[in-house]
Order: sequence, then C-alpha cells, then structure tokens
Amino acid sequence: MKNDQENKTHITRIVPKRPWHDLRLKEVIQYRDLIVLLTKRSFQVSFKQTVLGPAWLILNPLLTSVVYSVVFGKIAGIETAGVPGVLFYLTGTGLWTFFSACVTGNANVFKDNANLFGKVYFPRLTVPISQMLAALIRFLIQMAIVLLILAYYCVTGRLQPHFPAWLLLPFVLTELGIMGMGVGIILSSMTTKYRDLAVLVSFGMSLWMFATPVIYPYSQIPEGWIRTASMLNPVTPMVELYRYAVLGVGQILPGACLWSAAFTFLAAFFGVLIFNRVERTFMDTV
Repeated sequence: MKNDQENKTHITRIVPKRPWHDLRLKEVIQYRDLIVLLTKRSFQVSFKQTVLGPAWLILNPLLTSVVYSVVFGKIAGIETAGVPGVLFYLTGTGLWTFFSACVTGNANVFKDNANLFGKVYFPRLTVPISQMLAALIRFLIQMAIVLLILAYYCVTGRLQPHFPAWLLLPFVLTELGIMGMGVGIILSSMTTKYRDLAVLVSFGMSLWMFATPVIYPYSQIPEGWIRTASMLNPVTPMVELYRYAVLGVGQILPGACLWSAAFTFLAAFFGVLIFNRVERTFMDTV
C-alpha cells in the first residue's frame, strides 16, 4: 500500500486565474516606462540601415503627393475641392498613413515579437500601444510640413482653415489610433493561426484606402447607395473632419461620426479581449 502511494506521479498545472473580461489596464499603466522604450524602438527600427534616415518621413509623403497630383489631378481630372493638389493629397495621405500604420504595425505583433514574448513577462498590450504611438510621432513630423505649406496658402488668401475646429484634431487622431490598433490586434490574433491572412492585410488596406475619400473629396461621391456605403466606412467622417479643420473644406457628418466612435469602441474592446485570450497560447502556434 505504501509503495503504491510512492509511485504516484504528482502533476502541478499552472493556469491563469484571471477571468476572460479582465483587461489588466492598470498593469499596462504601471509599465508606462516600457511603453516609452518600445515606442522609441519602433520609431528607430523604421529607419535602421537607411541612407536618408528620418528624412524619408518628409520625402515620402511629398513625393507621393506630387505623383497623386499628376496622376489623379492632371491625368484623371479629379477635383480637389479648390485646394491645391499637393496640399490636398498631403493631408489625406498623411492621415491615412497614420491609420494604416496602426493597423499593419499591429497585424503581426505576435509573430514579430515571438522571441521577446517568450523570454520575459510584461503586459503584451504595451507593444500595440507603442506601435500606435510611434505611428503618431511619424504623423506629427509630417504634419509640420503640412503646416508650413498651409501657412503660405493662408497668407496668400487661397485657403481659410476653420481654426476653432482644430480643437477636434486630438479627438480625430485618438479615435483613428485606437481604431487602427483595435483592428490590428484582431488581425494579429488571427494571423497567429492563419498565416496567409498576413498577405491579405496590405491588399485589404489598399482597398480600404480607395474606399475612403483620401485621394478624392467626399463631395464628389455620387448620391445613392455609394455615398451611403461610404458613410458606413468608419474612417470617412474622420478624414472629412480633419480636412474641414485644416483645409477649410469638407463636411462634418454627425451621424457618421457617432457610428465611427461606436466602431472604434467595439474594435478596441473586442480586440483587447481576443488579444488577451490568444496571448496565453500563441507560443504554441507561432
């Protein structure tokens, strides 16, 4: 009887005790210094081993805007609501690049940080947050170029921005950043198991951009189901609000703004829930 008890194997299983709805946001705030370090790393990695370095933050949007002005403005004949072409495309593509970077930067967060996640514990949500903040820093640098060009056209009287509406710009950037992070971490949670989805992310973001009034004004969208479908795009009202404030053109779409805020909340909430659930077992699938 005694020998039987000695031969028994004892297994200790370590399992998380927190419930599925525990987001551990307080723990993320406690690791705010780590968020700063990860943000700095994400920003620096973008220009590692490049000749021009951070200068690409200025050259890339400028060159893109010039190409868009020639292709869509001169050749395709797309109107820009009376705004000089380069400035119109610079503002639109700059805001879209910020949102797109939040999505694509977090779409492979598990795969890209598997070695880091497997070595030491820290709140995994700090990585998506740092990706969003790094994208915000890049956008603010590009915004400085927009302000310089905008100042010239304001002095010459060609543009009249709605300066009181500039108070809404932090809301626009916050919403787009959280929306992009939420969509990105949902995609990241899916790509840990289905690798081919990562290939579709860049293609899907290209389609999403053309479905958003980035290279064309919202006023040129024809009435009917096409305009209704455009208003269901949660990025559309944010782009219009941004142009309304900065360029003095565009519209404020209250109903679409409410839908965009609701979409952002749902994407962020369910994204964090799925993210926390997948982080427990992702090392077995990555």
